[in-house]
Amino acid sequence: MLRKKFDTALLLILLFASAGVNAGKLAIVIDDFGYRPREENQVLAMPKAVSIAVLPNAPHAAEMATKAHQQGREVLIHLPMAPLSKQPLERDTLRPDMSRDEIGRIIRDAVNKVPYAVGLNNHMGSAMTSSLGGMQNVMQVLNHYPFYFLDSMTIGNSQSRQAAAGTNVKVIKRNVFLDDTANEADIRQQFNRAIALARRNGSAIAIGHPHPNTVRVLQQMLPGLPGDIVLVRPSMLLNETYAPAPTPWPKPLPAKPRNPFRGVPQCIVKEAPPPVYADAMFKAIFSSLNETPWIIIIRHHLTPRPVPPAR
Repeated sequence: MLRKKFDTALLLILLFASAGVNAGKLAIVIDDFGYRPREENQVLAMPKAVSIAVLPNAPHAAEMATKAHQQGREVLIHLPMAPLSKQPLERDTLRPDMSRDEIGRIIRDAVNKVPYAVGLNNHMGSAMTSSLGGMQNVMQVLNHYPFYFLDSMTIGNSQSRQAAAGTNVKVIKRNVFLDDTANEADIRQQFNRAIALARRNGSAIAIGHPHPNTVRVLQQMLPGLPGDIVLVRPSMLLNETYAPAPTPWPKPLPAKPRNPFRGVPQCIVKEAPPPVYADAMFKAIFSSLNETPWIIIIRHHLTPRPVPPAR
């Protein structure tokens, strides 16, 4: 009986260890916090790994940042940066032509308005993040703070990583926007895309906004997150390494067959091998581990000893 319990416990350990190793990490950040308390409080009812990015000049900035921090949630400063398109801008939006001193003043003010922040990401910013000089000024200022920078990737040729060279600022990048459109079906599709990327690459970062439809989709889909996907804070991805996709080998030219044994046909597999299921895999692992020295020692200590006769 004891042996059976031991074998079951070992198998469960192997199952959980295998799941943990292969789990894809998904970070979700909800931007534009500080303007919509109703929807934002619904976001704050979601799992604590869902992080928030707070606009410094929003009327509820400090309140929402403090609430999130008290929950143990990660808080970012959603720093306004100039876009290429003409549209209404937040006050103190960073521009490429600003001096480093002016950028330093704006960031210092944002830090005071968004308590408990551990990182920053850009609000809009296609013009600013594509400017190497402008982003170098930003990174030089951030070098004096314990912040990481999450690039929202509002433009493909963002210079954030290049600009951070020579500083202590770590840069991570957004993979998926959840709500480029307000359509629930589109948001759901983007959420599934983020899951697929996390599976394929090991991790993914998705950014959304506190819109009613986005909140509704997250409320529906987060409880049913697949077992091989784990929610993480963005800071847990700072040391992730992203290897480029391997370059496929060129197909070799067909060689002229050389067979010194005439009449011996080439072996051809006519049927596909049967699939290997998870239970068979774990049975094989268990069988290979079953007789290793450390298993034998543990089993030896757990096996009941005969009780000597009383004297």
